[in-house]
Amino acid sequence: MKYQWLILALALVAGLFTRYMMDSNDPDIAREPYYPMNFLESGTQVIDLFNQEDQRIRLVYFGYTQCPDVCPTSLAVLSAALKAIPQQQRDKLWPIFISLDPTRDTANISAQYAAYFDATITGATGTEQQIKALADTYGVLYIKNTLDNSEIKYVIDHNSYFYFLKPTGELIKKLPHMANPSQLIAAIPIITADINN
Repeated sequence: MKYQWLILALALVAGLFTRYMMDSNDPDIAREPYYPMNFLESGTQVIDLFNQEDQRIRLVYFGYTQCPDVCPTSLAVLSAALKAIPQQQRDKLWPIFISLDPTRDTANISAQYAAYFDATITGATGTEQQIKALADTYGVLYIKNTLDNSEIKYVIDHNSYFYFLKPTGELIKKLPHMANPSQLIAAIPIITADINN
């Protein structure tokens, strides 16, 4: 009797495995490709957020392009800070805008949006899984809230910080949303000096 149960269990597992393999090869069943969270898309390029051959400090802001107020203010502050610091310090930074709304913000849209504020800001996006993994890693809180009778359908409510990261992805420091660039301008030379010494 126990052998019959064993045979039935094996048959069930084999059947499920066969179904999985058939589905995996079925072109009509769409599957999202998996990429590690550090490989994001910007324009027509794939960028490696944690490429350790690039020793620049990552200065990252998470937001989305249809954000009505906080994101444009923060990116304007970032742009002003970048323009205010010496070129030697700018060369040590990689400013990056990462979209929390990959459904609407394509790689091209994200890149164009970031470049509107400053040509040196990389605008990037990824899959929902990648964005969630990055957000979870750095404590970025965000949630999609549906809007009734609105053309934009929904908003992404999120916290607002600037994240300084090492090339390995390790968090150095985070600064909260601010209305003027003075705090960023003061922090950048300290962080770049500490990391590069």
